[in-house]
Amino acid sequence: MKWRDSDFKTGIEKIRAVLIYGPDSGQIDEYCTAAIKKLGVDKDNLLTVDSDNLREKQDLIYAEACTPSMFGGQKMVIISNAGDSDAKFVSDLVSHSGLCAMVVVSGGDLRAGGGLRSLFEGAEDMAALPCYMDDAKTLTTLIRNELSASSGIQQITPDAMAYMLAHLGSDRGITRGFLRKIALYVDDKRVVELSDVEKCLPDTGAADIDDFLYSLTSGLIQQTMMALDRLLYDNKEPNMLVRMLDGHFKKLQNAVVNGQLPRLFWKVEEKFKIAIKIWPESEITAVLMRLNELERQLRTTGMPGEVLLRDFALKLAMRSAKLATKRRK
Repeated sequence: MKWRDSDFKTGIEKIRAVLIYGPDSGQIDEYCTAAIKKLGVDKDNLLTVDSDNLREKQDLIYAEACTPSMFGGQKMVIISNAGDSDAKFVSDLVSHSGLCAMVVVSGGDLRAGGGLRSLFEGAEDMAALPCYMDDAKTLTTLIRNELSASSGIQQITPDAMAYMLAHLGSDRGITRGFLRKIALYVDDKRVVELSDVEKCLPDTGAADIDDFLYSLTSGLIQQTMMALDRLLYDNKEPNMLVRMLDGHFKKLQNAVVNGQLPRLFWKVEEKFKIAIKIWPESEITAVLMRLNELERQLRTTGMPGEVLLRDFALKLAMRSAKLATKRRK
């Protein structure tokens, strides 16, 4: 079955397995946590395994998934970072006659028609739940819900809302963390203003992230690498930066292909419009494929993430500069 959020809330107790996938890893984590809570799974009945360890932990997984709990209660097995190459293992596990645990499988931006999505979408007692990055509508709802009267907030100024819409949304976990911080910061005055948001966002690296993303796609090599240096110096995770790059290129793709401009903060608007002019659809598609491969390398090769990201960013910024030069001729 194909699920939406409302289906998850009402149907998680009625199925034997769920695939939670998409580019928003923070939202995936939220759903996994919600599944544990809704089904009342305690830590003694929970097994989490990364997909890289499926072979070596196969016996343990089957033992946990197909053996009733010694302590009573619902058991759950979570397989994280799964890809289509894991579809056979997952299929065998969820179809086992002795299965007595809920199986939760999480993955990245899986392709339609691939092994995992086909398996879960085609079954009546299993479901596939996508976690796409928040768009302007869903992000606005999330911000208003989090910064509501229950949090002590009575007003969000238009400038503050526009700034948050321009800087948040690529990862639900990062977004919620910032909103909790801003609620505490403005608690006394109960109004969120642009100056408040600008003061709170630097801890998430928003200014440097903007400089990194928008300089890269507009062909500014030196600015790109300097911004990346600052982000890595501030201990920003390479995985997080790769996900933000992925979200940035998807926004660019939507603008190039469909002509739909995202809501942009004024400081980055010009750079984004330059990127629209120099990046063809075919190049954007190729970059998105390479970003998927880079994310896999960060998880599986053992190579330092900083080294992989620096190399990728430099090559991409140089390519962007060449595209910009080519257009000017």
